[in-house]
Amino acid sequence: MSEVAAALSRAEANSPFLCQLIERQPDLVELIKSGDFDAALAQSLAIECENDPAATLRQQRQAVALVTAIADLAGVWDLARVTRILSDFADTALDAAIAAAFAERVPDAPVQGFAVIGLGKHGGQELNYSSDIDPIFLYDPEILPHREREDVADSAVRIGRRVIELLSARDENGYVFRVDMRLRPSPEVTPITIPVEAAISYYESSALAWEQAAFIRARAAAGDKALGEYFLKSIQPFVWRRSLDFGQLANIRKMSGQIRDHYHKGQRLGPGYDLKRGRGGIRECEFFAQAHQLIHGGRDPGLRMADTRTALAALAERERIGSQEAGTLADAYTLLRTIEHRLQMLDDRQTHSLPENPTDLDRAARLHGLDDGAALVALLEPVVASVGAIYDGLAGEDEESTKRLADEGLPLEDQLSALGYADPSAVAQRLARWRSGQLRAIRSSSAREAFETVLPKIMEALAKAPDPSNALARFDNVIEALPSAINFFNLLDARPGLLQLLADILSYAPTLADALARRGELLEGLIDASAFRLPESCEALLAELDSRIVDDDYQTLLDLVRAFVGEKRFAFGVQLVEGQQDPLAVSHAYAMLAEVAVLKLTSATVAEFERAHGKVPGGELAILALGRFGGEALTHASDLDLILLFSGDHGEESDGARPLGATQYFNRLAQRVVGALTVATASGALYEVDTRLRPSGAQGLLCVSFESFAKYQREEAWTWEHMALTRARPVYGSPAARTQLKEIIAETLVAPRDAKKLTEDIVKMRGDMATHKPPKGPLDVKLLPGGLVDAEFTIHALQLRHAKGLHPQLDKAADELVSTGLLPEGFGQAQALLTRLLVMLRLVAPDCEIPSEPAQAVVAKALGFANWGDVMAAIEAARSLISAEWQAIGQRMFDGFQENRK
Repeated sequence: MSEVAAALSRAEANSPFLCQLIERQPDLVELIKSGDFDAALAQSLAIECENDPAATLRQQRQAVALVTAIADLAGVWDLARVTRILSDFADTALDAAIAAAFAERVPDAPVQGFAVIGLGKHGGQELNYSSDIDPIFLYDPEILPHREREDVADSAVRIGRRVIELLSARDENGYVFRVDMRLRPSPEVTPITIPVEAAISYYESSALAWEQAAFIRARAAAGDKALGEYFLKSIQPFVWRRSLDFGQLANIRKMSGQIRDHYHKGQRLGPGYDLKRGRGGIRECEFFAQAHQLIHGGRDPGLRMADTRTALAALAERERIGSQEAGTLADAYTLLRTIEHRLQMLDDRQTHSLPENPTDLDRAARLHGLDDGAALVALLEPVVASVGAIYDGLAGEDEESTKRLADEGLPLEDQLSALGYADPSAVAQRLARWRSGQLRAIRSSSAREAFETVLPKIMEALAKAPDPSNALARFDNVIEALPSAINFFNLLDARPGLLQLLADILSYAPTLADALARRGELLEGLIDASAFRLPESCEALLAELDSRIVDDDYQTLLDLVRAFVGEKRFAFGVQLVEGQQDPLAVSHAYAMLAEVAVLKLTSATVAEFERAHGKVPGGELAILALGRFGGEALTHASDLDLILLFSGDHGEESDGARPLGATQYFNRLAQRVVGALTVATASGALYEVDTRLRPSGAQGLLCVSFESFAKYQREEAWTWEHMALTRARPVYGSPAARTQLKEIIAETLVAPRDAKKLTEDIVKMRGDMATHKPPKGPLDVKLLPGGLVDAEFTIHALQLRHAKGLHPQLDKAADELVSTGLLPEGFGQAQALLTRLLVMLRLVAPDCEIPSEPAQAVVAKALGFANWGDVMAAIEAARSLISAEWQAIGQRMFDGFQENRK
């Protein structure tokens, strides 16, 4: 027997509803038997009862129900195809009912100004076999057709009522869809059809938490689609919040607990088990996906999909959840929804519970191709258990209940002493201040509640911190500086694993602690595994940034880039503190991040500028990076050394509505670019930009032509400017422009030089720097004798004298100079060691003083040493080697000069 014939046989034997449909539609059954389900579906949708839209829709629905049921039972259509067809039919039925309502009330008027927003499974295009629909009816009073002298609001309500009647009223042909209007704003007091602006206002100001989750699966399903899309776009900030919304996780937990309590009879697998609301059921698969979508979707538009299985796959792909979890839940969701359909096929009832009657349970099992009800329960048992266990982790079912400090019967100081605090009295005083209401971050009742919920975990984590005293003081600074800490505390409650990270950050890294005090949401970037990997390339990092951009608004982009850079820079710093990456690799990652910011913001600024002023024919902006940025070795606190240049003829004029000469055009554009990179927005600052290395320094134009730049380098530039040019690389511009700039740089750097004057210039510059910029502290490995500046001056002197090792990256330059015999073995390793230390100290000891003992251990580990003593010994050895080379540089050059004279 074929699969289709077997499916028809099972349907006739076990489903009174399907048996009746088979008997009433013999022509359709013949098409089904032939296996041509697409033709059968088309025939179902082509049914028409003249002048009777209600009968047409009901007969179409019955035909569609028969075709989808047999295709489902035979395995010809999978769950996704079945639910999509049912959802599409709901859209079609709504459109037909709206058209009929308009034709009855306002004949010949266009169907406009009336929109249907589909929610729930209808919105997600995952509609059940026998489901109601949960629409919201909206209208635009400016364009909705209505009868003369009729109030437009009354007309909108009457149209809505007629649509409901056409779909849900029963007759000899049954019904089309049950319509549930309770998901509209304030259903107890509002009419069934709501003005669109009133609805937008409600969701912007008064909506409840559960309504945010409901709109994950919202869709403009029928009617005036443009009006529906306008509404959904307007409320996007309500649904998809830019800050990770861990308060929603608490709401999901609460909602889940209420459902489990309310439907307690259907929680246990067996007859009566509720496939939808039971523990390990359909709703928990959906809630798991939706909770993570709400948390992350505000910043990641790639997670804003309506259907559950696609959402689970996207969450796994972006490492927001585990791939194994996602696969388990997706497979479970498929099976649970399939069995749910079997239950609904029995009698066309909107049921989700396994029948308690053994006969009916057996019928449902046999409809699915199983022997009996016991086999069906056995099939579901491991699936339900797996989903329940995964969801329990989200809902916190396995966590011990948290106890508030001082609620256990012990005095507070005794509790603090038991946690390990050396001075519990001082800690108790600090705790009293937090609870006093003085701090704005913990002033509201909701903030206090969130704070008290997570406080025991916080105090335990800080007590176990590597440096509890520093950790506690810096935590105090963080919560004192935050404008609101509700989400910060909700995050720590939802992700207890972050508490250890927080304790490490507060113990070791004042730079990161200060950043956290300014932007508490930075901690949110650490919640998934990808936060602890460095980017593979600029292209990968740029793609990640692009995935977060939802519109092309320039001001929004400025904000978004700042948030993105801040989050990534913070995460890179945490990787250093946790000892997970080589500091040199993190230094390179900092540089890639800066390059992505320059690329993105410069491109956007150029596009914005061109809208007003057009383009300069044959000309374009290009940017050179110098210093640490040019050398692709930034620290957490580095500024960006840039030179902005333009190609083409400086005599040209732009072709826009407000034309400018080329020099004026590119200098104004350059100012805008620098502003885009430096101006602080609501998301904070981005980078400090230093443009003093441009031709003629601060006295020169901000942006000069390639030709002027080349001429300046040939004829006027000082030795120190050519030293800076050894680390120059293009970071913005077309391939042709970058090539041209590289040629100018190469030509400049290989030009013949007077060795004696070169030596004198470099030695004098280093002496002036030592006089005017002394070391800040005992660990200022940049400015101390034998430090990084001496290493850099040594390398640059040899590069310019011999035209060797001309790489912007100092490590590559040093390696080539060693290989040619111009530097001794070990110089590159010494320079790299000091660079690693510099990168670490910018986080751990930005004042260049000796850090605390716990922080010393972190630095030692990052540098590959057993202890701080070994670090200091290695640093002294490196400085001694570098110092010797710097002291010898003048003599070497002088010897070379004398040899050339011979």
